[in-house]
Amino acid sequence: MGEAECQYLNGTEWVRYVHSCIHNREQYAHFDSDVGLFVADTALGEHTTKYWNSKPEELEYRRTVVDWFCRKSYEVLTPFITERKG
Repeated sequence: MGEAECQYLNGTEWVRYVHSCIHNREQYAHFDSDVGLFVADTALGEHTTKYWNSKPEELEYRRTVVDWFCRKSYEVLTPFITERKG
């Protein structure tokens, strides 16, 4: 299972994308846009992250998610979230 999250600080001044990889309710690896690589969280994730980090096209795709997904989502959703009328 995978879980993706965009984290915002000061609007879109600092945006972080984290994609968690989960097996049997345990996070075994994650991609962190601040690091720019997949990081192993358990022994199970060691082999997997080594493989994913050896694929330049996968890393480039993940690194660009901040711009084409997180920042765009913020621009689209902010008016609906911040300008609610009671």
